[in-house]
Amino acid sequence: MTYFNNAIQTKRELLTRLIKLLKEDQLFEKIDRIPLDMRPKSKTPIRCCVHKDRAVIKYKSMAIMGFCTKDEEDELTPLSDYAKEAVNKKGFSAEHLTVIDEACSSCVQVNYTVSNLCQGCAGRACQVNCPKDAIRVVNSKAIIDNQKCVNCGLCQKACPFHAIAYLPVPCEEACPVKAVKKNEDGIEVIDMDKCIYCGKCMTACPFGAIMEKSQVLQLTSSLKKKEETVAMVAPAILGQFKASPEQILGALKQLGFTHIMEVAEGADITAKNETEEWIESVQKNDPFMTSSCCPAHTLLSEKHIKTLQPFVSHTKSPMIYTAELAKEKFPNAQRVFIGPCLAKRHEAEQSGLIDYVLTFEELNSFFTAYEIDFASTENMALMSSISSDARGFALSGGVAEAIKNSVPNGYAFKEFLIDGLHKKNIKLLKAFSAKAPDYNFIEVMGCEGGCMNGPGSVTSFKPGQALLKKAIKAQEELANA
Repeated sequence: MTYFNNAIQTKRELLTRLIKLLKEDQLFEKIDRIPLDMRPKSKTPIRCCVHKDRAVIKYKSMAIMGFCTKDEEDELTPLSDYAKEAVNKKGFSAEHLTVIDEACSSCVQVNYTVSNLCQGCAGRACQVNCPKDAIRVVNSKAIIDNQKCVNCGLCQKACPFHAIAYLPVPCEEACPVKAVKKNEDGIEVIDMDKCIYCGKCMTACPFGAIMEKSQVLQLTSSLKKKEETVAMVAPAILGQFKASPEQILGALKQLGFTHIMEVAEGADITAKNETEEWIESVQKNDPFMTSSCCPAHTLLSEKHIKTLQPFVSHTKSPMIYTAELAKEKFPNAQRVFIGPCLAKRHEAEQSGLIDYVLTFEELNSFFTAYEIDFASTENMALMSSISSDARGFALSGGVAEAIKNSVPNGYAFKEFLIDGLHKKNIKLLKAFSAKAPDYNFIEVMGCEGGCMNGPGSVTSFKPGQALLKKAIKAQEELANA
């Protein structure tokens, strides 16, 4: 899912600048210069003009501080005012995604366009078959009237020269539940009643117009005050950075986290409890059971496939079990989940057990802003009691494998993997809920390849997968030594 482009680079630069300024006690004095510094007049503008570029930077900065454009009551309100409010914010924002309207202005208004392959043929098949009279021919070339076009696609099908092209709106195409669509001003709007926080729209947008509302300033402020905090790191962190697991955990300590816990510890509890629940399900002759680790999946069943809900496991996710352990071990500490998932923000908010959620992308900006050198960090060992299966939860098939290895003899474990919540797999889940499949356990991962490929990752999937497997194998060898 994750790839690198200029829009992502801009977002990461903004994250780093804001964290660094607050760390150095210069945020309120210098934040208003960020749009000017990042888009000086001497630099060729990305959009129509430097002023448009600066406006985009301003509103992206607001998103990072936990605001959206509709929170702006006066355009003259400086970023420093929002920064002062953001630093003192508590809890999560009401919505975890926001659309930067200044950035969302360049996608096509209709999905069909006539290319220069048009031959101006006498048949006029495109014009004749258009139900809305949206096509006219000027100088022997067909032209589509955007005001009349309803995107039915009949003109494209009718054209014998394949001269009419389909232009997707990337965020709309990527959304598997049709939660993203244009308003009357041509700006994309996210329907939060439909959204499952999979993050696919965010990573698909080539303008970086869809952003999550971050908590980096609040967390930076907490770390600066040396407040007691526990970092709960998802297993996928072992495949994110070109450093050893011990160096990564040491780097977290160097940032100022008081305690470090692996969410894989909670994954072992999830595997144990989900195995027991699956056995009960089989004994009751239930047709099948699905995993419950992925919050995008549980939201999908709640909002879009209610007939699937009875088959979704009631076992808590590794993040929740780890948060419960953290609360017990460090009752006065603020709990921070660090992972690649956008939907975890929603799950964390609903749980009431977690104070902050940090993506790997945001964590990488912390490392950059704090000038962390992995080679010079004080190494911190991983927990030796955590199983390899638990750390394998980060990859597609990992949850099913952990349960399969826990099932006692005498039970036939038949798993099926839903690898990514795209439109085809959602149809499959709907079919399963209507007619029992030939499987008794279905693992559902919101992201193709598993959590390693989440929208908040910094390393692309294949090299990240290799790093994670290498780290798991090294831990196995260490345990067996």
